[in-house]
Amino acid sequence: MNALPPESGYQHQLRQVHFAVRAGHGAAAERALRELVAAHPGEPNAQWLLAVALLDQDRAAESLALLAPLLQRSPDFAEARVDYARALRQAQRPEEARAEVRRVLERHPRHHRAWLAYGDILVDLGQLGDAAIAFDRARESDPQRSQIEAATAALTADRRREAEEGFRRILQADPGHVAALVGLAAVSLAADVPRDAERLLRHALRQSAHVPLAWRGLGPVLVQLGRIAEGDAAARHVLKLEPNNPQSWITIAAVATKHLRAEAALEAYERAAVLLPDEVRVRMSIGHVQKTLGRRADSEASYRAALDLDPCHAEAYWSLADLKNYRFGDEELARMQQLLREEPRGRVNEAQLHFAIGRALEQRERYADSFAHYAQGNALRRLDEPFSIENFERRTRRIVEFFTAEYFRMRAGSGDPSGAPIFIVGLPRSGSTLIEQILASHSQVEGTMELPNIVNFAYEFDDRVPGRDGYPETLAAATPAELGALGTRYLDETRPLRTGRERFTDKLPNNFNHIGLIQSILPGATVIDARRHPMDSCFSTFKQNFASGQAFGYDLNDLGRYYRCYLKLMDHWDQVLPGKVLHVQYEDVVREPEAQIRRLLEHCGLPFESACLHFHENRRSVRTASAEQVRQPLYSSGVGYWHHFEAQLAPLKDALGDALDRFQNTAPLKNP
Repeated sequence: MNALPPESGYQHQLRQVHFAVRAGHGAAAERALRELVAAHPGEPNAQWLLAVALLDQDRAAESLALLAPLLQRSPDFAEARVDYARALRQAQRPEEARAEVRRVLERHPRHHRAWLAYGDILVDLGQLGDAAIAFDRARESDPQRSQIEAATAALTADRRREAEEGFRRILQADPGHVAALVGLAAVSLAADVPRDAERLLRHALRQSAHVPLAWRGLGPVLVQLGRIAEGDAAARHVLKLEPNNPQSWITIAAVATKHLRAEAALEAYERAAVLLPDEVRVRMSIGHVQKTLGRRADSEASYRAALDLDPCHAEAYWSLADLKNYRFGDEELARMQQLLREEPRGRVNEAQLHFAIGRALEQRERYADSFAHYAQGNALRRLDEPFSIENFERRTRRIVEFFTAEYFRMRAGSGDPSGAPIFIVGLPRSGSTLIEQILASHSQVEGTMELPNIVNFAYEFDDRVPGRDGYPETLAAATPAELGALGTRYLDETRPLRTGRERFTDKLPNNFNHIGLIQSILPGATVIDARRHPMDSCFSTFKQNFASGQAFGYDLNDLGRYYRCYLKLMDHWDQVLPGKVLHVQYEDVVREPEAQIRRLLEHCGLPFESACLHFHENRRSVRTASAEQVRQPLYSSGVGYWHHFEAQLAPLKDALGDALDRFQNTAPLKNP
């Protein structure tokens, strides 16, 4: 800022409103700034900030009308001239904008915001090579560069809390700092809060419209929010800005993966690997895509290549274990145990080692030792992803109380009438991927993946009240038109994942919470409940090191109570929406596959096709933990498997209580 008048009260007001402008609250700041300008006519800082507040609201003409005379009076006001250039750019006058920002850089060659503005202008002019140089200069001239690099290093090392604190410290001083906003967005995405990540990235892009750092983050965030087409466009924009940056190819690959274009994702990761031959994470990503494609040997080779690059990389060991049919040799087990003792590398790495060692010991039928490692791995995961079962039980009660038969009667006829979606719900590790694979083997059904759209809609209803806990009650105010528009939006957002078949699956197990919302916006949709004996289902969840989103699985007591909530909700949907949900018991599918598959297809309104019996021959991409298992014929070895760990699972049995009585006759349990 220029020198301020001596009034301390005025200085305080100006600092507050400057903070509001940088935080993106242009409309609120405008009101306060107009009062300041009126009270202090001719004072340049208030006039400048008023112009920036208008620019923040896309009112470039009004912003220019204030900045032009201000710069005539104060031609050396560098900050105001940078924003004058930004306003010219917004008014689609890029040549003039370039001239203005060059004036600043000639006198202030390390002006961080000027370099960001210059990069934006050069992109608009199609000078992408020069733009890349400008954005690199912006990074080099960032006064917070050392703090940004320290926080980024913490995030890379999975020290999320340290990273978050570092980025927040910068934003407390400057809430518009681009790199800090992008870093905090990365923390939010790692914590599975993509809505917050998008908000932060959008604010960063208000400061610099083309900064590659923000666009790299935006693509994966939009895809995680279920907005596939937007995410793909963002990834393509990154590639245009930085075609030779490996991070651009990583972004393209991440978006292609979510877009179900596994071959394109593999090609992009391999392009990144050429540019980053020693980057273990790229090699791991290649292995994950190969696993999705069913290329078992290639996937294993990639994980081994990652271990060649970094012998201590625990994720590679866990990924080998997660192939399900990979058997660790004695030397590998000894190596993992040595790493655990000598070089655990923090909680995330340590947890992965515990899960991998647990799998290796389980293969050797050392069940008690195996369980001890699973328990330690879960305890470590719980530290980073705490879960309140009490809050979940309260939310379950609220859902039951809200979605009454009267609620649905009053909204009959609302929503988009499409019958295309088939929702597969339940709990993880209960056979949902198997059901999806069976349905996706039908000529009329497109198998997609675990789509986040319905959960994100629920979050939007949450956000309608202070405290962001409004769902499901805020749904009461939704009009029939709004419900219909939301159903249509779901279909539009998921359309890029479909290739023209009449029906498609949405296999997000956690949607069992949201069948009321699904019925409200897509009353013609089909719902399948994939159900499995609770002891097998819960224990299988407990020993699976999920990437994210299943924090209830880190504690046996929580697992049992969570399963009871699931049963309570499914019973409720049966009561208020009779016949809506088909319950498919995993053990029954194993015992009598053809009868259960015919029953499944009948509920979906699909004619029987023999290909559904041979689902394991389907070569489609599968992205869940069961990818290898659904490429095999049905087997019964998983039925009753929990008995091997019966002593250790006593807390789970206690938490499940009388819920176990409902599953005594599902199928003969396998004796150990």
